[in-house]
Amino acid sequence: MKYLSEYRNFDATKKYLDEIHKITTRVWNIMEICGGQTHSLVKNGILDLLPDKVRMIHGPGCPVCVTPLNLIDKAIELLAQGVIVCSFGDMIRVPGSKKSLLEAKAVGGDLRILYSPLEAVSIAKQHPDKEVVFFAVGFETTAPANALSVLHAEKEGINNYSILASHVLVPPAMEAILSDELCTIDSFLAAGHVCAIMGIQEYYPLVSTYKIPIIVTGFEPLDLVQGIYMAVKQLEEGRCELENQYARVVKEHGNTAAIEVIRKVFEVGAREWRGIGEIPNSGYIVKDDYRKYDAEAKFDISYMNTPENSDCIAGEILRGIKKPNQCDQFGKTCKPANPLGAPMVSSEGACAAYYHFQTI
Repeated sequence: MKYLSEYRNFDATKKYLDEIHKITTRVWNIMEICGGQTHSLVKNGILDLLPDKVRMIHGPGCPVCVTPLNLIDKAIELLAQGVIVCSFGDMIRVPGSKKSLLEAKAVGGDLRILYSPLEAVSIAKQHPDKEVVFFAVGFETTAPANALSVLHAEKEGINNYSILASHVLVPPAMEAILSDELCTIDSFLAAGHVCAIMGIQEYYPLVSTYKIPIIVTGFEPLDLVQGIYMAVKQLEEGRCELENQYARVVKEHGNTAAIEVIRKVFEVGAREWRGIGEIPNSGYIVKDDYRKYDAEAKFDISYMNTPENSDCIAGEILRGIKKPNQCDQFGKTCKPANPLGAPMVSSEGACAAYYHFQTI
């Protein structure tokens, strides 16, 4: 199949749903790791079409959702210092400890909403008397573009540009979930867009160590249902293998040019995940060679630390322990217009998906 509409075809999707019903004999808990997959499952009603024994658990695969409060507070502090802060639109309404970036803009902060970090480099070039910071949030998928912005600034001799890096990595998060004593996950649907960049090599050790099937999956209804079928089939047959449902996009070794750019600017280090805590080797840190482009070092804001909102159970939701509608604040004090946490406001957040498409 070549066209997007084919992956949204109900008849083709129903064939896999029927097969899942036929082969399922016991309860299986399958976690889709990506927020985009969560939204597709909820929006297209797939959760209601699966057998009761196939339980989908929503994972921490939304980079906006797992960006810790202190990084948002750091971006707001930069605005207060007169820095031009640039960001993708999905970050601006996520609450920090006291306010969001959008609220900081409303009281005079120079916040620019962009589609590419290279636009931020251009802004820095146009305003040599101002410091410009790009809020570099994302998984492995956005890391190449953010790394390229640093390399471009270096090539152009632009010294008033830096990035506030909040890049987190998917495989270490999966391992942290599997290591949790409360974990009940039997299989994972891995994020296809991440694997399109990084390849699938990092998932073999997880399969081997934890004896768990991992299916690399796309985002359309047919992708997801086929991926779930492949996972259930393995589980019912007692197998644990890495399979690539998204082979039309994902290759074994990923995008080697993108990986090379990432590794030139970033190195792997510990990262804090909102609601989860620090996970070793779970994020990208700006290398010492490019330290002058690291906003935390440049503006000496690395000391800032902020506790989580005690009324928000984002951590339990992101770890798959609870569903959004099991939160006492869901749809009450926590709504998209006034969110307590990122999963309610992010376009990939599980709480937002449930609020808009499935609130029961």
